[in-house]
Parts: sequence; structure tokens; C-alpha cells
Amino acid sequence: MEQFKFQFTYRVGVADINYGGHVANSAVLNFFQDARIAYLATLGPYTEIDLGGCGIIMPEAHVYFRKEMFLGDQLSIGVKSRDLKRSSWMMEYRIERDSELTAEGETPLHCFNYQTRKLCRIPVAIRSALTDFEMM
Repeated sequence: MEQFKFQFTYRVGVADINYGGHVANSAVLNFFQDARIAYLATLGPYTEIDLGGCGIIMPEAHVYFRKEMFLGDQLSIGVKSRDLKRSSWMMEYRIERDSELTAEGETPLHCFNYQTRKLCRIPVAIRSALTDFEMM
């Protein structure tokens, strides 16, 4: 987990559990989102809807399940950004329980103007914050 400068702690709740008695596939995307929101907030006054002039939109998500997770598990979720482009970047996630990998994934994030409904450039301030934080 040392390659992730940002880590978010999450305790698995009953709403995260499916009929199989373990964390639902869909819950892992929610874990990613909660960690992503916290990551952006540590970089400045940023939210998914306001990165300083635009928001983000996620065209796809990739999740790789490695081990089951259960009710009450204390999870560490690592988040990092890479591959900044003109209007998008990649965000990576790693979930561990007691230092053991349980899931990992990535989501491409595109800057999106919700008024014009069009893609836009990554705002300068968030680009600088991402670059400085990740030392890209």
C-alpha cells in the first residue's frame, strides 16, 4: 500500500453485504467513490461536481476482486492518480484488510461541464494539486 500516498478507512456495513454473506460487487464501486471523494477533498476545496470550474464523469470502471470481504471488516482503501491528459486522468484504487489485498481497480475520469454537457480541460488548479500530490 506504500505506493498510495492517500489512504481512506472504511468499515463494512450491513448495506454492503449481499445474499452470499460477503461484500456485494456493486458495493466495491461505492467504496471507490467514497475514497475518491475524500481524496479530492484533501487536495483542496474539490468535489466530484466542482473541480474549480467543472466536474468529473466516469465513462467506465474496472474492478478486480481478489478476496472476500465481510460485515465489520476494517478496510484500507488506497487512491492515486496517474496519466493526466488534456481533459482526463486515471484513478487507481487498492483495498486491503489487515494488509491483505481484497480488491483493486481503476476508473478513467473525464472533466465535464454539467451546464454545457461537454468535456472540458482539467482546470489548472486541480491539475497542479494532482501533480504536486502525486509528484508526477
